[in-house]
Amino acid sequence: MSHPQCCGLERQFDDGHAERNLRRYRRKGPAKATRWLLGALSEDGVAGRTFIDIGGGIGAIQHELMARGAAGGTHSDAAPAFLRTARSEAEARGYADRIRYVDGDFVERAGQLPAADLVTLDRVVCCYPDMPALLSAAAPLAKRTLGLVMPHGGPLARFGVGLVNFIQRLRRHPFRVFAHEPAAVEAVLESHGLAKRFERAGVVWRVLVFTRPKTGRIRASDEGCSGPR
Repeated sequence: MSHPQCCGLERQFDDGHAERNLRRYRRKGPAKATRWLLGALSEDGVAGRTFIDIGGGIGAIQHELMARGAAGGTHSDAAPAFLRTARSEAEARGYADRIRYVDGDFVERAGQLPAADLVTLDRVVCCYPDMPALLSAAAPLAKRTLGLVMPHGGPLARFGVGLVNFIQRLRRHPFRVFAHEPAAVEAVLESHGLAKRFERAGVVWRVLVFTRPKTGRIRASDEGCSGPR
Protein backbone atom coordinates (compact mmCIF):
# COMPACT_ATOMS: atom_id res chain seq x y z
CA MET A 1 0.00 0.00 0.00
CA SER A 2 2.10 2.86 -1.27
CA HIS A 3 -0.36 5.70 -0.76
CA PRO A 4 0.04 7.38 2.69
CA GLN A 5 -3.73 7.43 3.13
CA CYS A 6 -3.78 3.64 3.00
CA CYS A 7 -1.50 3.50 6.03
CA GLY A 8 -3.87 5.88 7.80
CA LEU A 9 -6.81 3.67 6.88
CA GLU A 10 -5.07 0.64 8.35
CA ARG A 11 -4.60 2.47 11.65
CA GLN A 12 -8.06 4.07 11.66
CA PHE A 13 -9.97 0.90 10.86
CA ASP A 14 -8.33 -1.71 13.06
CA ASP A 15 -9.67 -5.03 14.38
CA GLY A 16 -11.56 -3.38 17.22
CA HIS A 17 -13.27 -0.96 14.86
CA ALA A 18 -14.17 -3.77 12.46
CA GLU A 19 -15.63 -5.92 15.22
CA ARG A 20 -17.77 -3.04 16.51
CA ASN A 21 -19.05 -2.39 13.00
CA LEU A 22 -19.90 -6.06 12.52
CA ARG A 23 -21.81 -6.23 15.82
CA ARG A 24 -23.76 -3.13 14.83
CA TYR A 25 -24.53 -4.58 11.43
CA ARG A 26 -25.75 -7.85 12.93
CA ARG A 27 -28.06 -5.94 15.29
CA LYS A 28 -29.39 -3.25 12.98
CA GLY A 29 -28.53 -4.20 9.41
CA PRO A 30 -27.02 -1.73 6.95
CA ALA A 31 -26.93 2.00 7.69
CA LYS A 32 -29.75 4.10 6.24
CA ALA A 33 -27.78 5.47 3.28
CA THR A 34 -26.51 1.96 2.50
CA ARG A 35 -30.12 0.73 2.47
CA TRP A 36 -30.97 3.48 -0.01
CA LEU A 37 -28.10 2.37 -2.22
CA LEU A 38 -29.10 -1.29 -2.03
CA GLY A 39 -32.69 -0.42 -2.84
CA ALA A 40 -31.63 1.51 -5.93
CA LEU A 41 -29.33 -1.30 -7.08
CA SER A 42 -32.10 -3.85 -6.60
CA GLU A 43 -34.41 -1.98 -8.96
CA ASP A 44 -32.48 -3.48 -11.88
CA GLY A 45 -32.23 -6.87 -10.19
CA VAL A 46 -29.15 -8.34 -8.49
CA ALA A 47 -29.84 -12.07 -8.80
CA GLY A 48 -27.05 -13.72 -10.74
CA ARG A 49 -25.05 -10.47 -10.94
CA THR A 50 -21.38 -10.03 -10.12
CA PHE A 51 -20.05 -7.11 -8.11
CA ILE A 52 -16.97 -5.21 -6.98
CA ASP A 53 -17.36 -3.66 -3.54
CA ILE A 54 -14.63 -1.01 -3.24
CA GLY A 55 -13.75 -0.13 0.34
CA GLY A 56 -16.30 -2.73 1.38
CA GLY A 57 -15.59 -2.55 5.10
CA ILE A 58 -17.10 -5.44 7.05
CA GLY A 59 -18.99 -6.47 3.92
CA ALA A 60 -22.46 -5.07 4.56
CA ILE A 61 -23.20 -4.49 0.87
CA GLN A 62 -21.85 -7.81 -0.31
CA HIS A 63 -23.67 -9.71 2.46
CA GLU A 64 -26.91 -8.07 1.37
CA LEU A 65 -26.26 -8.64 -2.33
CA MET A 66 -25.45 -12.30 -1.77
CA ALA A 67 -28.64 -12.68 0.30
CA ARG A 68 -30.52 -11.30 -2.72
CA GLY A 69 -29.02 -13.86 -5.07
CA ALA A 70 -25.85 -12.23 -6.44
CA ALA A 71 -23.45 -14.67 -8.06
CA GLY A 72 -20.31 -13.44 -6.27
CA GLY A 73 -17.68 -10.78 -6.65
CA THR A 74 -14.71 -8.88 -5.33
CA HIS A 75 -14.15 -7.08 -2.04
CA SER A 76 -11.36 -4.49 -2.22
CA ASP A 77 -10.16 -2.70 0.90
CA ALA A 78 -7.01 -1.01 2.17
CA ALA A 79 -7.76 -2.01 5.79
CA PRO A 80 -6.72 -5.62 6.48
CA ALA A 81 -8.97 -5.78 9.56
CA PHE A 82 -12.02 -5.13 7.40
CA LEU A 83 -11.02 -7.84 4.93
CA ARG A 84 -10.49 -10.36 7.71
CA THR A 85 -13.83 -9.55 9.31
CA ALA A 86 -15.74 -9.59 6.03
CA ARG A 87 -14.19 -12.92 5.03
CA SER A 88 -15.01 -14.45 8.43
CA GLU A 89 -18.64 -13.35 8.17
CA ALA A 90 -18.87 -14.63 4.60
CA GLU A 91 -17.49 -18.00 5.76
CA ALA A 92 -20.15 -18.13 8.46
CA ARG A 93 -22.80 -17.39 5.84
CA GLY A 94 -21.44 -20.02 3.47
CA TYR A 95 -20.27 -18.07 0.42
CA ALA A 96 -16.68 -16.97 1.09
CA ASP A 97 -15.55 -19.17 -1.80
CA ARG A 98 -17.47 -16.89 -4.18
CA ILE A 99 -15.78 -13.68 -3.00
CA ARG A 100 -12.33 -12.52 -4.10
CA TYR A 101 -10.56 -10.45 -1.42
CA VAL A 102 -8.13 -7.78 -2.65
CA ASP A 103 -6.04 -5.70 -0.28
CA GLY A 104 -4.20 -2.42 -0.82
CA ASP A 105 -4.86 0.75 -2.79
CA PHE A 106 -7.72 0.07 -5.21
CA VAL A 107 -6.34 2.49 -7.80
CA GLU A 108 -3.16 0.42 -7.97
CA ARG A 109 -5.00 -2.92 -8.05
CA ALA A 110 -7.89 -2.06 -10.38
CA GLY A 111 -6.04 -3.13 -13.52
CA GLN A 112 -5.82 -6.68 -12.12
CA LEU A 113 -9.58 -7.04 -11.69
CA PRO A 114 -12.23 -8.24 -14.14
CA ALA A 115 -15.26 -6.06 -14.77
CA ALA A 116 -18.47 -6.77 -12.86
CA ASP A 117 -22.14 -5.98 -13.29
CA LEU A 118 -22.25 -3.79 -10.19
CA VAL A 119 -19.56 -1.57 -8.66
CA THR A 120 -20.15 0.05 -5.27
CA LEU A 121 -18.29 2.65 -3.21
CA ASP A 122 -20.13 3.12 0.08
CA ARG A 123 -18.59 6.08 1.96
CA VAL A 124 -15.29 5.55 0.14
CA VAL A 125 -14.94 8.63 -2.07
CA CYS A 126 -14.59 10.78 1.06
CA CYS A 127 -11.64 8.64 2.22
CA TYR A 128 -9.56 9.06 -0.93
CA PRO A 129 -7.68 12.27 -1.78
CA ASP A 130 -7.57 11.80 -5.56
CA MET A 131 -11.24 11.40 -6.40
CA PRO A 132 -10.77 11.49 -10.22
CA ALA A 133 -8.18 8.72 -10.06
CA LEU A 134 -10.38 6.56 -7.82
CA LEU A 135 -13.49 6.91 -9.96
CA SER A 136 -11.55 6.63 -13.21
CA ALA A 137 -10.26 3.29 -11.96
CA ALA A 138 -13.70 2.15 -10.80
CA ALA A 139 -15.94 3.30 -13.65
CA PRO A 140 -14.48 1.15 -16.47
CA LEU A 141 -15.08 -1.95 -14.31
CA ALA A 142 -18.84 -1.30 -14.09
CA LYS A 143 -20.54 -3.26 -16.87
CA ARG A 144 -24.03 -2.17 -15.82
CA THR A 145 -24.23 -0.01 -12.70
CA LEU A 146 -22.05 2.02 -10.34
CA GLY A 147 -23.44 3.23 -7.03
CA LEU A 148 -21.84 5.30 -4.30
CA VAL A 149 -22.50 6.99 -0.99
CA MET A 150 -20.65 10.23 -0.32
CA PRO A 151 -21.00 13.30 1.93
CA HIS A 152 -23.92 15.55 1.07
CA GLY A 153 -21.66 18.32 -0.24
CA GLY A 154 -21.70 22.07 0.25
CA PRO A 155 -20.46 24.33 3.09
CA LEU A 156 -21.72 22.10 5.91
CA ALA A 157 -19.86 19.08 4.55
CA ARG A 158 -16.67 21.10 4.12
CA PHE A 159 -16.96 22.36 7.70
CA GLY A 160 -17.46 18.82 9.03
CA VAL A 161 -14.51 17.49 7.07
CA GLY A 162 -12.33 20.34 8.27
CA LEU A 163 -13.28 19.63 11.87
CA VAL A 164 -12.53 15.92 11.56
CA ASN A 165 -9.16 16.59 9.98
CA PHE A 166 -8.30 19.18 12.64
CA ILE A 167 -8.92 16.56 15.32
CA GLN A 168 -6.83 14.04 13.37
CA ARG A 169 -3.94 16.47 13.22
CA LEU A 170 -4.14 17.01 16.97
CA ARG A 171 -4.00 13.23 17.40
CA ARG A 172 -1.06 13.06 14.93
CA HIS A 173 -3.06 10.50 13.00
CA PRO A 174 -2.40 10.24 9.22
CA PHE A 175 -5.97 9.41 8.21
CA ARG A 176 -7.90 12.26 6.55
CA VAL A 177 -11.35 12.72 5.02
CA PHE A 178 -12.19 14.77 1.94
CA ALA A 179 -15.17 16.83 0.78
CA HIS A 180 -15.36 16.19 -2.94
CA GLU A 181 -18.21 18.06 -4.58
CA PRO A 182 -21.04 15.89 -6.00
CA ALA A 183 -21.00 17.81 -9.30
CA ALA A 184 -17.31 16.97 -9.78
CA VAL A 185 -18.00 13.31 -8.97
CA GLU A 186 -20.82 13.22 -11.51
CA ALA A 187 -18.62 14.81 -14.17
CA VAL A 188 -15.92 12.15 -13.79
CA LEU A 189 -18.39 9.27 -14.00
CA GLU A 190 -20.22 10.78 -16.97
CA SER A 191 -16.89 11.14 -18.77
CA HIS A 192 -16.63 7.34 -18.54
CA GLY A 193 -19.97 6.78 -20.23
CA LEU A 194 -22.16 6.42 -17.13
CA ALA A 195 -25.48 8.24 -16.75
CA LYS A 196 -27.06 9.18 -13.42
CA ARG A 197 -30.38 7.46 -12.83
CA PHE A 198 -30.88 7.81 -9.06
CA GLU A 199 -30.06 10.39 -6.41
CA ARG A 200 -31.18 10.72 -2.80
CA ALA A 201 -29.72 13.02 -0.18
CA GLY A 202 -30.06 12.97 3.59
CA VAL A 203 -28.65 15.37 6.14
CA VAL A 204 -25.13 13.92 5.93
CA TRP A 205 -24.96 11.43 3.05
CA ARG A 206 -25.85 11.54 -0.64
CA VAL A 207 -26.55 8.37 -2.65
CA LEU A 208 -25.84 8.37 -6.40
CA VAL A 209 -26.41 5.53 -8.83
CA PHE A 210 -25.19 5.55 -12.43
CA THR A 211 -25.93 3.10 -15.22
CA ARG A 212 -24.17 2.34 -18.46
CA PRO A 213 -26.38 2.78 -21.53
CA LYS A 214 -26.87 -0.43 -23.49
CA THR A 215 -24.76 1.04 -26.25
CA GLY A 216 -21.80 1.42 -23.84
CA ARG A 217 -18.84 -0.71 -24.81
CA ILE A 218 -16.80 -2.96 -22.52
CA ARG A 219 -13.44 -4.42 -23.46
CA ALA A 220 -13.80 -8.10 -24.36
CA SER A 221 -11.09 -8.95 -21.86
CA ASP A 222 -13.27 -7.52 -19.08
CA GLU A 223 -16.17 -9.90 -19.66
CA GLY A 224 -16.90 -12.47 -17.01
CA CYS A 225 -15.66 -13.09 -13.49
CA SER A 226 -12.38 -14.73 -12.68
CA GLY A 227 -13.69 -16.37 -9.52
CA PRO A 228 -12.45 -16.16 -5.94
CA ARG A 229 -8.85 -15.75 -5.03
